[in-house]
Amino acid sequence: MLWFFLFFLVSGFCGVLYEVVWLRLAVAQFGVTSAMVSIVLSMFMAGLGLGSWVGGRLMRRYENRTVLPALRIYAATQFLIGSSALLVPHELLWGRALLAWVGLSSSAAFYFASGLCVAIALIPWCACMGATIPVGMLAIRCSFQAESSKSFSYLYFSNVSGAVGGALLPPLFIEIIGFHGTLGVGMMLNFLLGISALALSTRYEAPATIPVSPTADATPARPSGSKDVRALILLFLTGLTSMGMEVVWIRQFTPYLGTMVYSFALILAVYFASTFLGSCLYRQRMRRNQFEGRLTWALLGLFAVLPVVMADPHLALAPPIRVLLGIGPFSLGLGFITPLLVDRWSRGDPDRAGTAYAVNVLGCILGPLLAGFLLLPYLTEHWVQAVFSLPWLAMAASPAWSSTIEPASRGKKALSYALLAEALLLVVLARDYEETFPAGSWILRDNTATVIAYGQGMQKRLLVNGVGVTGLTQITKMMAHLPLVFLNHPPQSALVICFGMGTSYRSLLSWGISATAAELVPSLPKMFPYFHPDAGQLLSSPRSNIVIDDGRRYLERSSAHYDVVTVDPPLPLHAAGSSLLYTKEFYAIIRQRLAPGGILQQWLPEGDPETRASVTRALTESFAYVRVFAYSPQWGYLFLASDSPIPQRSPVELAQRMPASAVRDIQEWLPFLDAEHIFLSVLLGERSPAEMIAASPETPAMQDDRPFNEYFLLRSLERGQTSLLRTSSPNP
Repeated sequence: MLWFFLFFLVSGFCGVLYEVVWLRLAVAQFGVTSAMVSIVLSMFMAGLGLGSWVGGRLMRRYENRTVLPALRIYAATQFLIGSSALLVPHELLWGRALLAWVGLSSSAAFYFASGLCVAIALIPWCACMGATIPVGMLAIRCSFQAESSKSFSYLYFSNVSGAVGGALLPPLFIEIIGFHGTLGVGMMLNFLLGISALALSTRYEAPATIPVSPTADATPARPSGSKDVRALILLFLTGLTSMGMEVVWIRQFTPYLGTMVYSFALILAVYFASTFLGSCLYRQRMRRNQFEGRLTWALLGLFAVLPVVMADPHLALAPPIRVLLGIGPFSLGLGFITPLLVDRWSRGDPDRAGTAYAVNVLGCILGPLLAGFLLLPYLTEHWVQAVFSLPWLAMAASPAWSSTIEPASRGKKALSYALLAEALLLVVLARDYEETFPAGSWILRDNTATVIAYGQGMQKRLLVNGVGVTGLTQITKMMAHLPLVFLNHPPQSALVICFGMGTSYRSLLSWGISATAAELVPSLPKMFPYFHPDAGQLLSSPRSNIVIDDGRRYLERSSAHYDVVTVDPPLPLHAAGSSLLYTKEFYAIIRQRLAPGGILQQWLPEGDPETRASVTRALTESFAYVRVFAYSPQWGYLFLASDSPIPQRSPVELAQRMPASAVRDIQEWLPFLDAEHIFLSVLLGERSPAEMIAASPETPAMQDDRPFNEYFLLRSLERGQTSLLRTSSPNP
């Protein structure tokens, strides 16, 4: 049994590792949008469910055989899964190339086609992962009769324990060896599992070595399992609510944890660690068979609303404690109830277990879609969390469901009703994060984010999912004006990637040219009038065009060419996914969309030496000419990059190239300075690219595979710097 524990511990680690890396590789190819993230996760879970169901059916052929076939089938699945580390990245690249060749212009058609590409790339390999559970159950049933009825919970317990490491360790691997190197780690572990399973199978080739219970027949009867379909309904609900809540948890705790990859890793690790503890508790208590149905549902209902309380900004708690107390109890409950239900439904039969697990996975597929597309665009995180707790609260109050596990005593019934009342009271009394903002603030929500605008005058601020991304600042104007004044020809069109408050977009339009903005969050352009009173007039202009899309994806499927492309990535610099706007692959796409003599403007917040050197290398290796301007100590650097020479011009010459409307725009917030002095302050901060690279000469260029700005934990700890790890403040 120790061998099976080790097998599934390692495979659980590899499964989460692949999920994390494949998700990132897929959105890099097809777009960093919420819809794309949902598609990737749904395809991953669909593969697991399909593999579990098909694997269970296939194991019927071997149910009266020795353990030998099961071990060899398990080894084959591990070799196939390991091969995916090499093949999936290429499959995603081929899918992207195919879509680029087809040239789809419709977003709906693109999502359908990209979803099909992701399905083809992921589902076969994920099906191999899902099939390992029924295969492992068959191996246990053939060799350990006494353990067979609870074999699913044993493998589940092992798998989830490995998943904890899969949530925590891959970010460290990625920082050192990149995404493809991390996939290589997973591949080696899978191959090691396959070799070990083959070696173990040699011990069972002789029938005399198969342990057989003295009272058991040589060909044991197939367990019938439970006939109560309510177990399947409950398994569907555990998948639906847990994965749906994960979407809500990320939004709820982002104001406290920030948007770092380490924040998401913490949420995932708490989820898996708590699930592991719940499965441990089940394995311990199953020997006594002590379960009360009504009390179990009441506890799950109470635990489901705890994130509402832990996300209350009036509660003074450290962010990690909020996550631990908010997510941990419910995840522990699911870790207890899920293996219990599968064990009771299957009684050790791999076929029935595969069906039960597939039903659970079906809920896992639908949960994020329900949360992200049907609930969060219309309700606050507070009430979406309450909606997901309703099934468990309803079962606690329903006599028809209270005996699904075991009937409760009268005292336990009273306690259950008390817990139910407490859960409802917590939902009513807890406060939303959004309630901390003053009256008159704008709050909009969509399937991507919750967007908040607040403040007066020049103190207006913009928050996305509770994290401040920008304010009204002169540098956002300079992101538009600086590349335009350095052009060697009159500009005709420009593109800004990341709309934000719309300041850069507004400045581009002040030149009287056609301007396009590509913005990922649908609600942000709707905030434009809050920050700029002339927004309505500008949006109605025939020269104005706003596209809701991932910037990289838009550039790839667009046929337009621009004199200027200005990139204004959202703060903070280390936000998850932000590196995709700083890499050589991104710059290669931009080069194709720049008109002859066109200029790219890239803003880089301060960052650490490695990040500055990495971005500078990416630009200098992508463009023939690069200039760098340090705007101010706290506002980072403005890069200009082009394949044509960027001329040396004086502040006076730069100002003279501006139309009168653009001069008024650049002076709007600095009326005491003329345009010449504004440009002078920028030119005085010029740095050479060689100086930027010299800060960390060994650091390679930023690439999709090596996102230095996002993965920084090890080098920060090495320097003794913890400032990057500080979480954002929930106080607006």
